[in-house]
Amino acid sequence: MKNIVILISGSGSNMAAIAKAAEKEAWQAKWGLRVAAVISNQTQAKGLALAKSLGIATETLSHRSFDSREAFDTALMVRIDQYAPALVVLAGFMRILTPGFVAHYAGRLINIHPSLLPAFTGLHTHQRAIDAGCQVAGTTVHQVTAELDHGEILAQAVVPVLPGDSADTLAARVLTQEHLIFPQAVRSFFERGG
Repeated sequence: MKNIVILISGSGSNMAAIAKAAEKEAWQAKWGLRVAAVISNQTQAKGLALAKSLGIATETLSHRSFDSREAFDTALMVRIDQYAPALVVLAGFMRILTPGFVAHYAGRLINIHPSLLPAFTGLHTHQRAIDAGCQVAGTTVHQVTAELDHGEILAQAVVPVLPGDSADTLAARVLTQEHLIFPQAVRSFFERGG
């Protein structure tokens, strides 16, 4: 069995898209893949209840309980490693990870970012795309490296920036594409031998 551990900080909609695709497409029967756990750094993250409703084990580990980023990441690795993950998925996990964490999961750590990388790394991507006059925006699934929002691009989806778009309307359109490409990218990771 190849375990997937998903890290979230909020609503968990991308986590749910992956978990529902795994169930609908019978990933466990076909490829021996399962979403083993969802871990959040936010104890009140709405995605935790959603994961539980999907029958997935959940855990929380608040970064606020630690004196340093390194201490939190070390404790988080202990939590993740109990599931012996073949893949760790960052699905709206709003923490910048330490180089030690990234190195520990090198080659098996992926993230989704709400822009067409390499454009608009970091935060406020939708407003920045609008302010720059972009005709298109989108989302990227990528391997995680020590450099923020870099790493090999695994999948991208493009959406138009429409006249009158706000950051919220553009974000909503991008999110619908995230829900499509993220499960596909996870499946493709394993199909390529991940």
